Amino acid sequence: MQPRVDFISLGVRSVPASRAFYVDGLGWPVHREVPGEVVFIQANHGLVLSLWDAGQMHAEAGVDAPGPVPCITLSHNVHAADEVDRVLEEAKAAGAAVTGEPVTQPWGGYTGYFSDPDGFRWEVAYNPTWAVDDDGTVTV
Repeated sequence: MQPRVDFISLGVRSVPASRAFYVDGLGWPVHREVPGEVVFIQANHGLVLSLWDAGQMHAEAGVDAPGPVPCITLSHNVHAADEVDRVLEEAKAAGAAVTGEPVTQPWGGYTGYFSDPDGFRWEVAYNPTWAVDDDGTVTV
C-alpha cells in the first residue's frame, strides 16, 4: 500500500449545514455534490474533503451508530478493482481488521474497509471516474 491519502470523509449530521459552513462561510469550492447526501470539496493537490451524511457513511463503513465523536474515514484510491482486494489483504497481514468486505457500490465503484489498531477506518476504493490531473485537480 502506497503512503497516500486521497479522500478525507467526514460523517456530518447535516449535509446542508456543513455545506453552508465550508462552502458559503469559508468559501471552499464545491467540486461535485449530491444534494443532501454528499459534498466533495477540492482541498489541495489530489485531495478531496467529502462531507457525507453520517447515517449513510456509518452504514457503508461498518461503524456503529453515531456517538460523541463523529465518524471520519481516510480513503486510499487505487486504479483497479482487484487492487482493492490486494490492499485489504496487505492491511490484514499487517494486523488490520477488515471491517467491510469489498463490494461493488451503487455509484459504480468497488470499496472495502479496514481499521487500524486504534480503530480508525480506511476505505480502499476503486472509483472508475477518479482522476488527478498534473496540476492536482481531481475529477470525480
